[in-house]
Amino acid sequence: MRGEDASPLLLPAAIPERGFEEEDRLCCSLGLWNDVNEVAEARRLLSLAGPLIAASLLQYSLQLISIMFVGHLGELTLSGASMATSLANVSGFSVLVCAVLSPHLLLSVASIGVGAYRIHNFWRHIVEFWSFEMVVLLSGLLPDPKLETSVLSISLNTMWMVYMIPTGLSSAVSVRVSNELGAGQPQAASLSVHVVLIIAITEGLVVALVTILVRNVWGYLYSYEEDVVRYVSTMMPVLAMSDFMDGIQCTLSGAARGCGWQKFCSFVNLGAYYVVGIPSAIMFAFFLHIGGKGLWMGIICALVVQVLVLTAAIVRTDWGQETKKARDRVMSAAVHTGHSGQVSGFSTIQH
Repeated sequence: MRGEDASPLLLPAAIPERGFEEEDRLCCSLGLWNDVNEVAEARRLLSLAGPLIAASLLQYSLQLISIMFVGHLGELTLSGASMATSLANVSGFSVLVCAVLSPHLLLSVASIGVGAYRIHNFWRHIVEFWSFEMVVLLSGLLPDPKLETSVLSISLNTMWMVYMIPTGLSSAVSVRVSNELGAGQPQAASLSVHVVLIIAITEGLVVALVTILVRNVWGYLYSYEEDVVRYVSTMMPVLAMSDFMDGIQCTLSGAARGCGWQKFCSFVNLGAYYVVGIPSAIMFAFFLHIGGKGLWMGIICALVVQVLVLTAAIVRTDWGQETKKARDRVMSAAVHTGHSGQVSGFSTIQH
């Protein structure tokens, strides 16, 4: 029993990253293990996230370009298209997308065979989708609904475009953390979280800086209406802050999913957006009369809550204990499926 606890639970049937392992051994002999191993982990994460980011950006660009063309037809046309898109997203599209995205968790070693994790991940995405679209719908109740909905739609489309980058990082760290925990490597899982946070913070700062620099010209991509362009330029600094916070919370959520905390993430999203975010947005916009900026500030409040809660959870994580939990999940899934010897290409160690 003691040998079982000390040994890794899972061994890959084929090791495609032998170059990384040889590099790690060389770094150990030179006394440079930590620094160079972080670089190797960053390469692993980016190799996983890169194709996901590229595919997501290409797919979302279709909707983005459509909104740009519609916006040049007029402010009322852009406003109507924005409301229609939001209603479609809330009523059907978001449900379909989340239903397609959620099964990727089954690729994670720590989540194999656990159907409940897929359900929690589904609702986690739904809660987040609906809260952002609700901001656009609420903008229609402001004093100048055509202008407000147009600008909020431009802001939302811009944010979703940028969001594809941390989404790729989130999926990458989710896979890396779950695989390392399932393989009995808690230090490697912790390293993945550390490295992806450095990448996310760097990416967030770059995106925020670019967002602020292009604030005076970005609106012209969507409309030639001067009111719209001026309003967009004032929204961009607020959008830059939300992009930065959203990138961090997205990568933290990916690390949490890799640990199997889908239920926890669902409740965090629910509380952040619907207990803090939406009420704050309503207060800022309708009671303090800040308008569309107030609605977006409510979203930022929700993102701050997410970052604080997830950061506290990650900092307090006992990675050794998470490794044991991952082992128990894999063994439980193997017993229920009748494949106690192998689970999706990974071999369990028999004693």
